[in-house]
Amino acid sequence: MLDLKTKPTSVAGPLGPVTVGDLPSSSTTYWTARRKAEVLAAIDGGLMDFEEACERYRLSREELAAWRRMLDRAGVPGLRITNRQRLRDQYIFE
Repeated sequence: MLDLKTKPTSVAGPLGPVTVGDLPSSSTTYWTARRKAEVLAAIDGGLMDFEEACERYRLSREELAAWRRMLDRAGVPGLRITNRQRLRDQYIFE
């Protein structure tokens, strides 16, 4: 019988395939756009679920959801903090 809950070994990431070993360390404190995109790709591809990512990286659900919104709006460059602030201000004050 096929087990549909088996996690994949790799998923498509922002710069190529991403495996669990390629993901940022759980002690990461400096988040680049690429690292954020890799975590989101891992969630989308089934390497980890949303709650697991929040716990592993000590992120709030709101912060991870904000990464998702920025990626959806502006792609990987939108995950840069300076772009995030600029775009946030643009959407809030329009």
